[in-house]
Amino acid sequence: MDDDGFRDFVHARMKRLSRVAYLLTGDYHGAEDLLQTALVKLAAKWPSVAKGGNPDAYLRKILYNEHVSIWRRSRHLRNEFSAEHLPERAAGTDIAASTVRRVLLEQALAKLSRKQRAVIVLRFFEDLSEADVAVAMGVSVGTVKSQTSYALGKLRELAPELHVLVREPQEVRA
Repeated sequence: MDDDGFRDFVHARMKRLSRVAYLLTGDYHGAEDLLQTALVKLAAKWPSVAKGGNPDAYLRKILYNEHVSIWRRSRHLRNEFSAEHLPERAAGTDIAASTVRRVLLEQALAKLSRKQRAVIVLRFFEDLSEADVAVAMGVSVGTVKSQTSYALGKLRELAPELHVLVREPQEVRA
């Protein structure tokens, strides 16, 4: 395959793509499988996608659609796996506090439906607009708004412990 920038595209985004895939699936092995499948599909269409101008949006749509397809095919099989490698940590962070936040977030995301989880990940982790999320998911902007509202409401109801993730505004120092 003449990559025409595909390799550079993937290398520049691999860390973020891996995190998005993990947030969608909830486990490292599933995230690796999801990302690999999505990248294979993107590679097959790379020349036309690259010319189209927005390969990031195209890849997000593949990730979401493949995630839902895998879930539909295997919803009766639920396996959990241990992580082979520990996630990287940022320098100067409180390891205990960041671990608690990560665990709370993972547990909360697991309580959402696949569509709600995808909306939350795309809106708040990927920082996409409602219109971009709608395009990525192949739904209307109204559906994105309602799913976001339902998901946030469900999180408030089922995971009230998430309040620790909300940072209080810094006091203005004189």
